[in-house]
Amino acid sequence: MKVLLGISSSIAVFKSIDILRGLLKEGVEVQCVMTKNSAHLISPLTLEIISGKRVIIDLFEKRERSDILHIEITKDADLLLVAPATANIIAKFANGIADDALSTIFLASRSPVLIAPAMHTQMYLHPVTQKNIEKLKSIGVEFIGPYEGELASGERGIGRMAEPEEIVEKAVRMIMKKTLKGKKFLVTAGPTYERIDPVRIITNPSSGKMGYALAEEILRRGGDVILISGPTHLQPPIGADIIMVESTEEMKNEVIKNLEKVDAVIMASAPADFKPKISLSQKAKKESIQYLELERTPDILEEIKERKGKKLVVGFSAETSDVVENAKKKMISKGMDVVVANDVSKKGIGFGSDLNEVIIIDREERILSTGIKRKKEIAKIILDFIEKKLSN
Repeated sequence: MKVLLGISSSIAVFKSIDILRGLLKEGVEVQCVMTKNSAHLISPLTLEIISGKRVIIDLFEKRERSDILHIEITKDADLLLVAPATANIIAKFANGIADDALSTIFLASRSPVLIAPAMHTQMYLHPVTQKNIEKLKSIGVEFIGPYEGELASGERGIGRMAEPEEIVEKAVRMIMKKTLKGKKFLVTAGPTYERIDPVRIITNPSSGKMGYALAEEILRRGGDVILISGPTHLQPPIGADIIMVESTEEMKNEVIKNLEKVDAVIMASAPADFKPKISLSQKAKKESIQYLELERTPDILEEIKERKGKKLVVGFSAETSDVVENAKKKMISKGMDVVVANDVSKKGIGFGSDLNEVIIIDREERILSTGIKRKKEIAKIILDFIEKKLSN
């Protein structure tokens, strides 16, 4: 994947470094193209060191190659991303003015274009700017932001550029192959809380990171996602249909309610297995609690098993010993098509961590071990495995 990163002279130009880093982290090849004025705000050398490529500023500067730069550079590009984009560069794009490297490359490009505007409110809301934006949208150019917030002038208003993480995510989604287009997934994530009283709960250390990473990867591949999440501090993936729940009973009810809408279910959550037989409405004094009488919470996978039909069901199995054998038994008993097993006794991975190591097993006893990787990378491996199952 290759992105041309256009940078124009907004004060938000410093965020282009984070955008560049974010794209590289996703495995994207990036070629930076700067306007001359933007080079006064940030050193091209900084971008060259990070990207490993010479920054393009002037089409007429001396160079070793003799080809037509603005034509050659666009031939294998998957996306032209302009962030930040000033009112000036937007006006040039909209009116076909090609008087510098970036505006000339825009006209030569045949790849999708994503623009992240950044300017003062008065400039953004000016009728000319709005007309230019609408003109570009009418030919298929996509925009992200701007948003309301604090501006360089110290005032608050619309014109603040979208955050780098959001821009990177949008860019990656635009260039990824839509291999899951037309498919809808139900993904569960995070822990559940079972309340003892208003201030005490039974729960587990699940952070929800694995489930959220899976939902995000599905969206990148063009699929639709219903994300049913227990309590978590994570930012929901843009574009997912989010349903927040607290208890295992609530999660079960939402899963059953939405089951008929989807092609596949990924149970990446870690619902609490037990709850107090009696949940108190007032805080109990600790001296008054001699013991807790517990009862089992609903088994959501058992509920799905009775209703799954031809849906693909993927579950997770957190184990501390005999990981593969125990996971296989769970897959069969719960009616899953695929089980993702992990050894939660290993330190530094799994619950709460950005890292994990899983073993993916299906009913044909195909086994795939990921090794220790970031959860976002593991989400890609799991989805590759699921795609093959869906295609069969």
